Amino acid sequence: MATETAAHTQHDERLVSVGPLTRLLSRPDIGAFLGAIAVFFAFGYFARGVNWLGDPAIAAGWTDQAAQYGIVAVPVALLMIGGEFDLSAGVMIGSSGLLLGYLATHAHMNIWPAILLVLLFGLAIGFVNGLTVVKTRLPSFIVTLATFFVLQGVNAAGTLKLTGTTAIDDIDSAKGFTSARHIFASDLTHWSFKVKVLWWIGLTLVGAWLLAKSRFGNWIYSAGGDPNAARNVGVPVARTKITLFMMTSGTAALMGVIEALELRSMQSKEGIGLEFIFIICAVVGGCLLTGGYGSVIGTLFGAAMLGMVQLGIVDAQWDSNWTYTFQGAILFAAVVLNLFVRNRAQKVK
Repeated sequence: MATETAAHTQHDERLVSVGPLTRLLSRPDIGAFLGAIAVFFAFGYFARGVNWLGDPAIAAGWTDQAAQYGIVAVPVALLMIGGEFDLSAGVMIGSSGLLLGYLATHAHMNIWPAILLVLLFGLAIGFVNGLTVVKTRLPSFIVTLATFFVLQGVNAAGTLKLTGTTAIDDIDSAKGFTSARHIFASDLTHWSFKVKVLWWIGLTLVGAWLLAKSRFGNWIYSAGGDPNAARNVGVPVARTKITLFMMTSGTAALMGVIEALELRSMQSKEGIGLEFIFIICAVVGGCLLTGGYGSVIGTLFGAAMLGMVQLGIVDAQWDSNWTYTFQGAILFAAVVLNLFVRNRAQKVK
């Protein structure tokens, strides 16, 4: 009997000692972290015409690009961990910027109440997406793809109908523009960085806290991992998924506000195609396409990597047409690496 007990104890997985290196390599964000470091030093070598490693202006450039991806990639990652996709996040940026421009220049609203209405618009679109997915049980890929095309048509045809053009300019003529731009789209002049970067880091920290320290974070993992089992133990799966869709569209609307204030104008095609970049950031950051697993911190590193690629190719004086090739290669490598990390994590458990 004593021998059987000892053998059982020896093979009890709860008592297996796991080294710190093994635990580190089992984190979903470790691949993105190592990849970002590798890309940073790679362009430090290839971009010899500039001081890539030491010039704050270079860092300001690629972090600005990374923030454009990373702000919306945070809720996209949470949504993917929750087992769903949103292909309308990119076009929502253009829709929100156009709405803000119209309210500010044609409806002559103060910029602050206009921003509030735009954010409410984003939340409403997210609610419709989430409710449709939950009630119809259709794949979120199909539902949000439909939303994508609807918004794309409204952006072009609606803007042309209301304004006579497919772009809205002179947003800086609205009352309250200066104060709003200071909060959402100004330069941090001492370091040449954009305030957009602070929004990116702040939203990442909030997302990471939600995922790791809150009950809602547990609901996200449960809803994405096994929704039926989650319902059986009392997890509000439908409410969780609707909330995630609202967070995604609401943050995309925020990004639309930031871009409209930064550019002082908005084109009807703005944001189209970025939905795939957001998904790449999340996948590079460790999110599985099947849901239930991922990291918001890893998504930050994924956005940083793509931001560096976007600027580094130009600084290295390579043909910018190779940018999409790099993005595809990074995505493929991330999927393979995430599979490896996931398998190691399961062995550790």
